[in-house]
Amino acid sequence: MADRPSPGDRGDTARVPDCSALAVAEAVVGVLSGRAGVRGCLATVIDRSGSAPQIVGARLLLREDGVVIGTVGGGALEARVLEACHAGLRDGRSRRVTANLVRDLGMCCGGAMEVFVEYLEAAARLVLVGAGHVGQAIAPIARAAGFRVFVVDDREDMLQHPAFAEATTLDYDVDELTQAVPDLGADDYVVIATRDHRRDEQALAALLQRPHRYLGMIGSRRKVHTVLARVLARAEAAGERPSLARVRAPIGLALGGRTPAEIAVSVVAELIAERRGGDGAPMSVVGEAAERIARADAGGAGRREASG
Repeated sequence: MADRPSPGDRGDTARVPDCSALAVAEAVVGVLSGRAGVRGCLATVIDRSGSAPQIVGARLLLREDGVVIGTVGGGALEARVLEACHAGLRDGRSRRVTANLVRDLGMCCGGAMEVFVEYLEAAARLVLVGAGHVGQAIAPIARAAGFRVFVVDDREDMLQHPAFAEATTLDYDVDELTQAVPDLGADDYVVIATRDHRRDEQALAALLQRPHRYLGMIGSRRKVHTVLARVLARAEAAGERPSLARVRAPIGLALGGRTPAEIAVSVVAELIAERRGGDGAPMSVVGEAAERIARADAGGAGRREASG
């Protein structure tokens, strides 16, 4: 993950007066659910000795917007923990902070503390435009992979499908996408798989103008060429130049699948690759291992011949 600055790096922190466990827990839920709209780092005291200022289990949350909820003891120790939280927000990694309160921080209370700083972010949001067979196959797999799934379709009966039981369903047609998802942002993933080409094209044209992390459309290569040509021609005629940098069409990795379930696996695999920075290449090292074994065997045989 690329380093990202956090407001707290500039000293723009604001402490919430309520330091209770409930206040911290509610703030954590706000981050993980996406309601807060920011990332965070949760610091938890996991070990202590001597006259350390806080008990094991004490927590502090630093949100990306600089808001601090809770405490792990204040003073120099808490300043060091907040530095670790800022670092976590920059690189997206969790870490441990260990400090001897006298030797490392010059605190008079003595003792030592160990704090675990956990990086937190909301599950990525996937907006499925279309509740048909492909959408029904994608939704549960995407949810299992950690996405919050939203489904947009104007057919209420399709939105009632069991595959969407854990999804947020939105009863809108493709010409109402702004109303359906007014808060679409740069971290959101969108898959277009409606019931006909006209709706796919209409949805793509509308969503190209909206922020997104990933925008994909189902269809054959021929369909993609035709649809993109029309969409871009209309945009240029209107003086617009939409970016295709994060557009994928046809969607999915080349797994050779044809059924809705197989297509869903390839689509979610591509979503994961985009989210985690993968390239979709096979991970197998069997060939490399076999070559090493062969070289070792050849070297051993050579040494035996020389000693013989």
